[in-house]
Amino acid sequence: MPRMSGHRALDIETRSTLLQLSTQQIFLAAIVSCLGWALDLYDLLILLYIAPMVARLFFPANEPLLSLAAVFASFTATLVMRPVGSALFGSYADRRGRTGAMILAVSMVGVTTFLIGVLPTIQQIGIAAPIVFVILRLGQGIFVGGVTACTGTVGVEAVPEKWRGLMSGVVGGGGGGIAGMLAAFVFWITTSLMTNAEYKAWGWRVLFFTSILSSLMGLYIARRLEESPVWVALAKSCKERSSGGITPSPLRLLVSRQYLRVFGANLPLIIASGAGFYLSSGYLPSYLKVALHLPNDAISVVLSVSSVTALVASLCIGHLSQIVGRRTVFAGIGIFRLIAMPACCLAMTKTHNLLLLSTLAAIFGSCGNAAYAPLLVFLNERFPTALRTSGVGLSWSIGFAIGGMAPIFTTLVAHTPAQLPMSLAAFLVGTSILYIVGVLLVPETRGGIHSECQERMVLER
Repeated sequence: MPRMSGHRALDIETRSTLLQLSTQQIFLAAIVSCLGWALDLYDLLILLYIAPMVARLFFPANEPLLSLAAVFASFTATLVMRPVGSALFGSYADRRGRTGAMILAVSMVGVTTFLIGVLPTIQQIGIAAPIVFVILRLGQGIFVGGVTACTGTVGVEAVPEKWRGLMSGVVGGGGGGIAGMLAAFVFWITTSLMTNAEYKAWGWRVLFFTSILSSLMGLYIARRLEESPVWVALAKSCKERSSGGITPSPLRLLVSRQYLRVFGANLPLIIASGAGFYLSSGYLPSYLKVALHLPNDAISVVLSVSSVTALVASLCIGHLSQIVGRRTVFAGIGIFRLIAMPACCLAMTKTHNLLLLSTLAAIFGSCGNAAYAPLLVFLNERFPTALRTSGVGLSWSIGFAIGGMAPIFTTLVAHTPAQLPMSLAAFLVGTSILYIVGVLLVPETRGGIHSECQERMVLER
């Protein structure tokens, strides 16, 4: 009988391990990934929900849009640090396992967000307030990058192949939808139970305080999760081959010529996906307040409807990518968002009907979330197991850090709130074109999690 090659044995070992994984653990991996992603996006989104308030308290300026742009700049500072966190936590997760890295990252995101809630304002401690605010946002970005790297891999690796597209929608787009719903709910509760004066004085801090509860919940669930079966199979294979570990330096392999080409091809699609999300679900709270002048209770309703619809759309689009292929779905979304997103953006300025506004916002938010629903599984299929957490985390974090700058430029280009709708529509068109270009640069990857040639390339180095 011919001897089985190492990479072929690895592939069979991995599939066998997946078959032995209990339904409870598969379900738990899905919950942990989705909840971890949602809770950490929640910690980011709550700043956007109260951006005008934070602008006044920490970044006051003569022009309101300049203050708002400063808040978005601090938000972007968080995004810029995410690749650092993805590199640190992703490298550890690839060498030592996914769960330990994820538990630490999930815990620390809540701690840094809570500290922002207790921070004195510029009226109380002067210039130190915005400086410490930005420092905390930078620290938050490192840990969010770690969560992105780990949760983006754990769920996809745990489920059977036929459900990976759905899992990508659950974790990526679904997590974003859940985060939006939680943020909208907490925003509605706080604004409903307080007077306007109380909310401006201290009520806005409640949104940051709730993050510690979300981290405790994520920590409790994550501690019950077993290690990724795909990583365990690879680690066992490496041990049997006496290689001393999976790979001594995942980051070194990621900057090799082969994977730099992969990074380069992925980036336009990821950047456009990130820009679409932050210009839709991320920017919508400020857009409704600054450009449309809606009251807080109406904003809560519109945001809630948008988040629920985005969640459902993400699940459907993610699973559709498993049926017809990732690239086909990306292409269809790209064409649809090119037309629908700017159209909805401008149409919202023409009506005060809450039902119509909610419908337009639902389409608007769904486009932003569904555009990256299959992106997680696509990125998982672009990297081998030994490099997957680092590769997925860095690709996502770098792309979304660049895409996350879109709200800053959108705000700065609009010299007045009246010009904001046209500025936003223009950036939506531009990023949608970039999204379509990105689709043309990437290959079809469906079914590529256990690519034998990828595993062989890493193991035989």
